[in-house]
Amino acid sequence: MKIVACNSNRPLAEAVAAALNLPLTRASVRRFADMEIFVEIHENVRGEDVFVVQSTSYPANDNLMELLITLDALRRASARRITAVIPYFGYARQDRKSGSRTPISAKLVANLITEAGANRVLTMDLHAGQIQGFFDIPVDNLYAAPLFARDVQERYAGRDLMIVSPDVGGVLRARALAKRLDVDLAIIDKRRERAGVSEVMNVIGDVEGRDCILVDDIVDSGGTLCNAAAALIKDGARSASVYTTHGVLSGGAVARISSSPIEMMTITDSILATEAVRLASNVRQTTIAPLLAEAMRRISDESSVSSLFD
Repeated sequence: MKIVACNSNRPLAEAVAAALNLPLTRASVRRFADMEIFVEIHENVRGEDVFVVQSTSYPANDNLMELLITLDALRRASARRITAVIPYFGYARQDRKSGSRTPISAKLVANLITEAGANRVLTMDLHAGQIQGFFDIPVDNLYAAPLFARDVQERYAGRDLMIVSPDVGGVLRARALAKRLDVDLAIIDKRRERAGVSEVMNVIGDVEGRDCILVDDIVDSGGTLCNAAAALIKDGARSASVYTTHGVLSGGAVARISSSPIEMMTITDSILATEAVRLASNVRQTTIAPLLAEAMRRISDESSVSSLFD
């Protein structure tokens, strides 16, 4: 079993390798003067079970090309099996035709990863579960819910909790966490009465006096979650916190969250934290390295991955 780290999130790859008590495979992923990517593996990988750790986060296209070229290099080096470990799967939000003459980019990326040489994909909290069907190779989709459940129990012990889905589409995800914690569930119905009019947030459920925890898979601009937190406080919630797997946090998202009613936003390290995230007073990261490491060990040992979530 060998682990190759690309450049998108090297600290996570190092933490995974440490959890498995393995060194990272010596490899160089560098760029020529015109920014072409060049990959060279400095160890023999013939007949090995190789895991490539790379999130396709910002800059998404550069990181995706790094992954594809690394997969091709390993395939041509005769690795026995290559698993693409993609903690954050970019382009996942383009999982359907959103309008006329628009692409399904998630399917295109799945094809690219398969053609580049991946025999298997290990990812986490896909934006839409059906993306697993876009691949013609096995896909293991890990869930952050057990990790979040333990964290909530430690940080919010003794408080009157309520799990909240920030939109109708995320109800299944929120319900899974609410069931693990054995607490109530509320939903925020977000609607726009007409074009040019700001969205109205209607809270479905009695949140008065409760400590509310919003659950989502991706936070990008942060606008929806900030507005949802404000709506919960307006409806009498005692506090509003957030648990989300992938902290994309583009543009002024961190500043927006810092000035919002959100008590604390917890994200995972599936995406490397920016300086703004590290300095924010109400944003914290929790690591997924032990979970990834255990899943990788089970894949290598040919044992059950799904039992991780039983």
